[in-house]
Formats: sequence, C-alpha cells, structure tokens
Amino acid sequence: MEPAEIDRRKTATYAKTLTVISLIAFASYVASYMRFPVVPLFARSLGINTAHIGIINSGFFLMAGALSLPLGILSDRWGRKRLATWGLLLLSASSFLLCLSGSMPQLLGIYLLFGIGMAAFGPTMMSMVADCSPSTHLGRSYGWYTTALYCGMSLGPAVGGFVAQGFGYIPVFFISGALIALVFGILIFFLPWQRKFSADEGDRHLGAIIIRDVVHNRPLLGCWLATLGGCFGLGMFITFIPLHAQDQGLPVSQIGMVFFVQGLCNALSRIPLGHLSDHVAHRGRLVVIGLIGFALAMAGFGISRSFISFSLFAGALGTSMGLAFTSIGALIAETVPPESRGLAMGGYNAVIYFGMMLSSGLMGYVIQRTAFAMGFYLTAAVVLVLIVFFHLLIRGFRAPGAKVS
Repeated sequence: MEPAEIDRRKTATYAKTLTVISLIAFASYVASYMRFPVVPLFARSLGINTAHIGIINSGFFLMAGALSLPLGILSDRWGRKRLATWGLLLLSASSFLLCLSGSMPQLLGIYLLFGIGMAAFGPTMMSMVADCSPSTHLGRSYGWYTTALYCGMSLGPAVGGFVAQGFGYIPVFFISGALIALVFGILIFFLPWQRKFSADEGDRHLGAIIIRDVVHNRPLLGCWLATLGGCFGLGMFITFIPLHAQDQGLPVSQIGMVFFVQGLCNALSRIPLGHLSDHVAHRGRLVVIGLIGFALAMAGFGISRSFISFSLFAGALGTSMGLAFTSIGALIAETVPPESRGLAMGGYNAVIYFGMMLSSGLMGYVIQRTAFAMGFYLTAAVVLVLIVFFHLLIRGFRAPGAKVS
C-alpha cells in the first residue's frame, strides 16, 4: 500500500473517531447542563438559602475534583470507553433522582453522585481526543471537541430554562436523565474500543509517574493553575448568576439565555482559535490574553443590571474562555507522554472542579456579607493573580515541533 493511501486512511479514521467523540460530548453536556440554571432556583423554591445553595453546588465540584485525577489514571489502565460508560450511567441516575428530591441533604447527596459521574466521563473523553489526534492537529482537535462540548453547555441551560418556564422544574430533570441514557447507548455501539496503557508500557510505579509529571513538570503545573483561576470564575458564573440575575428582575427564560450566549460565544470561537493555536510559536500567550479578558468580563457582571448587560459580558466571558482553554488543553497534551495523558487530563479536570467548588463554597458567604458585585470583583482579582503564576511556570517551555517566533 502506498504511503499516501496509508496517510489518507489514518486521516479518515482520525476524523471519524473525533466526530463520534465530539457528538457524544455535545449530547451529554446538553443533557447535564440543562440542570445548572434550574437547580439553584429549584433549591430556592424549597426555602434553601444562598449559602446552602453554594454548598450544594460545591459538593458536586468537590466530588468531581477529588476523583478526576484518580479516575483519569484509571482510564490509562482500565480503558477509556469502559470508564466513560460508567460515568454516563451515574450522570443519568443523578438526573432521575433530582425528580424525587425535596431537601437540602437530598440535593447535596445527588450532586455528590453527579460529581462522581462527571469525574469518570470528562477526563476520559478529553484523553480520547489526544489519543486519536496527530500531534500536528492537537489545537484544532481540541478546538472541534470543545466546540461540541460548549455548544452542549450553551444549549443545555437555554433548553432547561425554557422547559422550566413552561412546565416546571421536575420535567427538566426527567428529560435530562432520559437524554443521558440515550447517549449511553450511542457510546456503547458507535465509539471504538481504544488501547489501554499497561504498567509495562509506561512507568511501573504510579508514584514515580506522579513525581515526574507533576512535581517536576512546571509547564503542566502552570496549565493547572491557569485552569484553576478560570474555573474559579466559571463556578461564580454557574452558581450565582442565576440568583444575581433574578434579583435584577430577569425571568428564568432570560437567565437561561444568558447561559446560552456565554456558551454559544465560547463554542463558536473554539474552532478558529484552535487553528490559531496550532500556528503560533507560544500557545501560552493566547492563554494569558484570554484569561485577562475573562477577568474583565467577570468584573463586568458586578455592574450588570439588565438582560442586555448580562448578555454582553456573558459573550465576552465565553469568547475569552474559548481563547484560553483551547490552548490550555493542547498545552497539557504536549507536556506529558501518551501513557500519562489520563493523569494529566484527570488533573486538569480536577482543578476545573476544585476551582468551581472553591468559588461556590466561599463566595456564597462573601455575597451574603457584602453583595453580588463584590463577589464578582474579588473573583476577577483571583484570576489575575493566577495568570502571573501561569506565566512564570510556562516561561521557556517549547513543545516538540513548535514554530519558532
């Protein structure tokens, strides 16, 4: 067989696998994110206060964050597809259980289960993207994948908001569970099995892997810190924008549209910015620019009083995330060998959820003692501080095959 024919077949296989992975991510995040703008309002309707609503969301983020790293490592050893199927089963079950909930402890317990499912699903899917992609296409692969993911994140809250407006909160949870169950079947039948990395193929000692890839890997640590900052802000957006916007007189359908605008701008920017990421000498510069824009948008929510202002800053937030996080995903894949990608992506997802957990758990108390505006200003300051640490840790890193400036 001619080399050109082999290359065409490899390209076709890569494109097909990436398409299937992206479609599964899209549908899963539509279904899962239907709940995000609805659950805080559902909890408030049960008489749960703002601080306790923050604790409920932080329970999800805590469990997802604590388990993303070990489950990411498990996906290296156990297999990506197997772990992803278990994650979807838990995500579906948590949605159905929300239909039966009626108290703060019940919501907290269900959100802990939700976190376990997301920890099993999220890092595994991101590792699959790196596994199937040529090294020259990592930026655009994560551009396409995260476009699908954020299209799901943007459409889900909008659908959830409109369903809740027309039919109430409980139908949102039932539809979410049913859609995730459908995605489970699609994953089983259409996603190919991928190779596992046994101990013989990588480092036999897990402790040695962690020391090598974390303690001595400054670029990876820098990417994780940048992610932590961005997701501290994202947790603020997810948890408290519904309450802040409701206090400004926005109905639940418009609150869902604010989420839609953020996710849509995030999604639409990912593909062109992913291509841009593959054609610059230093992806880290794009991360810094994106996170500065993110911090400014976050501060803007503090002065928002209308649907238009909320939507404008949501769009700026989404575009800034598209610029920063597409490059972060590609950078992380470049900082570790293939047999440690589950670990690296597990750590990435862990700091995503720890960032959102810290924001949900801490900022609720800050808001109760001050105001929503102060919470958003402080969040912007946290993001700016972590940008500095990212720059110091990533400085001097050059991926194999990177362009020379």
